[in-house]
Amino acid sequence: MRFLWWLAKGQWQTLLGGMFFGIVWMSSQAVMPAVIGRAIDQGVADRDRSALLTLAGVMFAIGLVQAGSGIVRHRFAVTNWLTAAYRTIQLTGRHTVHLGGTLPRKVSTGEVVAIGNSDISHLGQVMDVTARFSGAVVSFVLVAVILLQTSVTLGLVVLLGVPGLMLLVGPLLSPLQRRSAEQRELMGRLSNTATDIVSGLRVLRGIGGEEVFLSRYRRESQETRRAGVAVARIQSVLDALQVLLPGLFVVVVVWLGARYAVTGRITPGELVAFYGYSAFLMIPLRTATEYANKVIRARVSAVRVCRLLALEPDVHDPASPHELPPEGSVLADSRSGLTVRPGSLTAIVGEPAEESAALADRLGMCAAEVDDDVTLGGLPLTAFRREDVRRRVVVSDPGAALFSGRLGDRLDVTGGRQADGRVDRALATASADDILEALPEGLETVVTERGRSFSGGQRQRLVLARALTVDPDVLVLVEPTSAVDAHTEARIAARLRTHRAGRTTVVTTSSPLMLDAADEVAFLRDGRVVATGTHADLMHTEAAYRAVVTREEVAPA
Repeated sequence: MRFLWWLAKGQWQTLLGGMFFGIVWMSSQAVMPAVIGRAIDQGVADRDRSALLTLAGVMFAIGLVQAGSGIVRHRFAVTNWLTAAYRTIQLTGRHTVHLGGTLPRKVSTGEVVAIGNSDISHLGQVMDVTARFSGAVVSFVLVAVILLQTSVTLGLVVLLGVPGLMLLVGPLLSPLQRRSAEQRELMGRLSNTATDIVSGLRVLRGIGGEEVFLSRYRRESQETRRAGVAVARIQSVLDALQVLLPGLFVVVVVWLGARYAVTGRITPGELVAFYGYSAFLMIPLRTATEYANKVIRARVSAVRVCRLLALEPDVHDPASPHELPPEGSVLADSRSGLTVRPGSLTAIVGEPAEESAALADRLGMCAAEVDDDVTLGGLPLTAFRREDVRRRVVVSDPGAALFSGRLGDRLDVTGGRQADGRVDRALATASADDILEALPEGLETVVTERGRSFSGGQRQRLVLARALTVDPDVLVLVEPTSAVDAHTEARIAARLRTHRAGRTTVVTTSSPLMLDAADEVAFLRDGRVVATGTHADLMHTEAAYRAVVTREEVAPA
């Protein structure tokens, strides 16, 4: 509820505007039966043409006010809906960027997708209905006052009856909230399963696991469907009561009003007015139950958003951060024994391969656990601001994705580097200029979501070009050529050395073509550097290294 209140405070001007015009809109409808009643009594019953024309003019003016205020109220309602929804998107988007690599380790992709698919809608709807709810409350009080002045008995029936009907609906709200929360949880799991299947479809086909995951998706889909049906059962009862109870209420009021008219306690015009009030009160009553329903759904969604916002990154900035050392400082990892010479192209070969990827994450402060093992210029990375480290040391791994949008903007993420030719040079180094030539619109081409319009090898080369365009002091590349053919890999290896001349580059790979282009190769075994040298030297002196690079088995000692 605090999150919902925070959203409301952030858009209080448009909320107040919507509430004001919502009150005017519903109040115009509320007073219309009174004017009609007077027109019948003073104009029709008394045969007073002047009074009839005057009251008809008043009705026309009220109709214009109602129409105008309804239009403006609706505009405010849509504005409130969109503002709440997109503020939530911006908030979660910023926090996702702030979490970085921590996000996929602490929350599923499906959960984040579900927030964007359904939760923002529920949060926007509660801001939308607020204007109508405020109008419903004021118009109910207005009608009750008018009725009390006409007939105390009928006024009390309305004044006490409408809240009583709300109390009858109340017991349904708690189970609706509980079942909505269960359905929301299952929707998040189902979205996560669907995301996993889509992202790993090629792998699943390769290992014959399609049927297994299809069965799992069907099972989870049916669970979500059953949860949705359970929510719909309660929702259908609630919707039915929103029609039945006000209908019964109208019958009671009209019956009482008719008896009063027959006995002469009220005039025919007042009877018509009472019927109009009773029919009108169905609108505030249904609006009130709709408001309660949407608040419940918004609370469930707010809980999910708050859980995401409560996540903390694995790495926090120190209380008294140091300034980064000058560019060209030594990068070292005491845990593995790796020391990267400034301005060199250093390759890391890991046995097993996961060790080199884990070392790359540590070098860029992207690992799940960050300690003082990695130093830059003699100081641990934890002594610097995380933002400064990420600017100095950039890690590009195979999981890096291309976001949708203009290709030139997706490659030049820092901006302003297309004019000076850096993007073109990066594309040439990544051997991706042929991709650009095949696109009719070149850099103006719109990239589809996750770059799915490109093949795996094309995406990998474009991701490499993006990292090269950033041109950081230290660039760490994790298996940058695993999805390209040997000829393309040879071109990339030869051009990478020239492109990064004077800059520090670390590459994790087991490809002989890439290793042969490196200034120094570090052989990592069980998390420790056991040998360093050129690729040619290690091929002659290290049998284990030769086995990893050539995929051969090491002869037993």
